[in-house]
Amino acid sequence: MERAVVLVKPDGVRRGLVGEVVGRYERMGLKIVAIKMMWAQEDHLKKHYTDKEDFLISLGKKTLKTYKEYGKDSDKDLGTSDPLELGRMIRGWLIDYVGSGPLVAILLEGRHAVDNARAIAGPTVPVNAPPGTIRGDFSTDSPAYANAEKRGVENIVHVSGSKEEAEFEEKLWFHESEIHTYERAGE
Repeated sequence: MERAVVLVKPDGVRRGLVGEVVGRYERMGLKIVAIKMMWAQEDHLKKHYTDKEDFLISLGKKTLKTYKEYGKDSDKDLGTSDPLELGRMIRGWLIDYVGSGPLVAILLEGRHAVDNARAIAGPTVPVNAPPGTIRGDFSTDSPAYANAEKRGVENIVHVSGSKEEAEFEEKLWFHESEIHTYERAGE
């Protein structure tokens, strides 16, 4: 069985969407093997949102793509068009956003847990998320607005992006003693 980490970010907690998020994953058949509410500290979030160059450059390139789509000028608005520099800026906004209030960390287990959890969440950018997904139903934010306001995109949840990422995040967010083994009805 595969595992995936889902974080209900502070905007999801503040809006009372924790039960909705949990329910959608449980109805799909994914099993909660760990869950906790916490206020993530900056040093913890810096491990989650790595400062590795490839990650930062990918954030910067996504930002440049958004700026191009909306006919905006990143040099004018953000002072740079360098993907690495933009990535560092976005990482800082993400850390501030996810550290702005309590979050709920969930470890899910099931067949194709990562792919299924991501499908339920919808695309990272809420404005691109279809109705029926968590982001499509509960957020209309976009990088265009977030960047203009110099903040992270408020998209309700984080979901592990791959099996490898899920394995890293499981160790980052949960102690072994917090993870439970049990059978759900029907197993």
